[in-house]
Amino acid sequence: MGESLQAKRSRAKKLIGLLEAAYPDAKIALSFKTPLELLVATILSAQCTDERVNQVTGSLFNKYRTARDYAAALPETFEGEIHSTGFYKAKTKAVLTMAKMLVERHRGRVPDTLEELVRLPGVGRKTANVVLGNAFGQDAIAVDTHVFRVSQRLGLAKSDDPDKIEFQLMEVIPRTKWTQATHLLVTHGRRTCQARKPLCPRCQVRALCPWPGKTAVSA
Repeated sequence: MGESLQAKRSRAKKLIGLLEAAYPDAKIALSFKTPLELLVATILSAQCTDERVNQVTGSLFNKYRTARDYAAALPETFEGEIHSTGFYKAKTKAVLTMAKMLVERHRGRVPDTLEELVRLPGVGRKTANVVLGNAFGQDAIAVDTHVFRVSQRLGLAKSDDPDKIEFQLMEVIPRTKWTQATHLLVTHGRRTCQARKPLCPRCQVRALCPWPGKTAVSA
């Protein structure tokens, strides 16, 4: 018999508590000061490390301060400025067209609802939830590669679709913990529950983890 929803919620609450104790410094790694900066940084972070994005946005944010600045940018110039983040042509198109839509439909301001954010070019649910949770202080679960992997290993969700993972996590994690739970699962995925060789022997939530593929020897 599978785990009941009530039992899963109870275990999820315990997991979050243990992860909070293990990673009191868990927070978003992208540097930003405004919703627009976080939106741009999150788009640039696709298939790129947060550290690399922060290196690029340090100077980028000094040059481009408003949506109008991005909308007026020359694609060739912008491509060169973000080249090191990878997929720079696609990211340039996404950022510049997103900025133009902000100017045309939102007076240059980043909207604070999921429905409006996902209508912007290059913005999916994950990016929207990152912005909502961190720039606007709303309750939001952002399913990146770490959350996708770790939540399934911990038995909190199961699907090949990140959106379904998000909805399943919303069912078992208390709403007030959604944003912080995202940071905790990301941090756990980076430091302990790594993709290729998870450090299971030193895992802080090992006793609550049903994953059958645990490693026996710490790296």
